[in-house]
Amino acid sequence: MPELPEVETVRRGLERHVLGRTVDTVRVLHPRAVRRHLAGPEEFCSALEGRELDGARRRGKYLWMPVGEDALLAHLGMSGQLLVGEPERPLSPHVRIWFTFQDAGPDLRFTDQRTFGHMCVVPDGAELPAPIAHIAPDPFEPAFDPAALARRLRGRRTGLKRALLDQSMISGIGNIYADEALWRARLHWARPTETLNGPEASRLLAAVREVLGEALEAGGTTFDSLYVNVNGESGYFERSLAVYGREGRPCRRCGTPVRRDPFMNRSAYSCPRCQPRF
Repeated sequence: MPELPEVETVRRGLERHVLGRTVDTVRVLHPRAVRRHLAGPEEFCSALEGRELDGARRRGKYLWMPVGEDALLAHLGMSGQLLVGEPERPLSPHVRIWFTFQDAGPDLRFTDQRTFGHMCVVPDGAELPAPIAHIAPDPFEPAFDPAALARRLRGRRTGLKRALLDQSMISGIGNIYADEALWRARLHWARPTETLNGPEASRLLAAVREVLGEALEAGGTTFDSLYVNVNGESGYFERSLAVYGREGRPCRRCGTPVRRDPFMNRSAYSCPRCQPRF
């Protein structure tokens, strides 16, 4: 699933290409793509046609485009893409929602091979859509408070990686960047949060910001064709991954073979030497 760097890359692209443009037509080509819009596909279309998109915003892994006082909210799911291009190009069979604009310029297509993503219109959601108001600020938002988060981490009784993936604690971090940040901080993914001391908590949060920032500069991480930016281009942070997906390969810091452990129906990657369990 796209994480903060991938979603922020898409947001920046949307802001360049849709800011100030007026929607002409909206076509819902698969009803599952608007399943969270309870009024149905027809109302989804009518709520947007003839209205101006006022930019693109993000919290964690969610995107939204303000439409007056309302918001067009999007979650990319596992394979969602928001692609901008010439309206005459062939229509992919995986396009779920198709937006055209009154200026007859590049269109916008929500493409989602696995149909896990979705879009909906949220009334009065321009500043922060209600469905995502419970999600915590991410490390790049002005509202992010690292000292308060460090205190919350140390007050929880869970493992470090579970805490980093909890979007009510800190948003935007998924499997990839949790493993990478923990490696940089030299902390084991199963380390109990309540055992962290102050300097360790600060080191971890600094590593989170560092790895997310570097991934954003690289356009995110692409393992297959399912994540691309709005122009269809892949990210290249995969080249910089230290542990994620590198089971048995040498740690980039000490040379010890990287270990993979089962974790919440997924995997956790770590260096046995650099990241001792306790």
